[in-house]
Amino acid sequence: MIASVEFGRFSFAVGPNAFLLLSVLMFSLGIAAVISRRNAVGILMGVELILNAAAINFLTFGAAGGSIDGQVFGVFVIILAAAEAAVGLAIVLNLFALFKSIDVERAGTLKG
Repeated sequence: MIASVEFGRFSFAVGPNAFLLLSVLMFSLGIAAVISRRNAVGILMGVELILNAAAINFLTFGAAGGSIDGQVFGVFVIILAAAEAAVGLAIVLNLFALFKSIDVERAGTLKG
């Protein structure tokens, strides 16, 4: 048991399987968003879902193993996601300034 949820007189034990299932669902939704979206902001949201799923996995296995390593890696993933969001949004702003659209299909015409 990793967590316990209480509703009045009722108490439910939440094991690692629930957190791993949540992580799989978030990862799957993130992959689907990255593959299916043409909008750059939607792709960035998908990448954020993938990174948060990885953080949940680190925290789950760290709590199940009784070590603090999962929390350390979880914080590292959150910092990485914040940096990725800042750089990704800067790229999206430059893409919009150049093409007046955030459609990633138009980014294929960039020359450098």
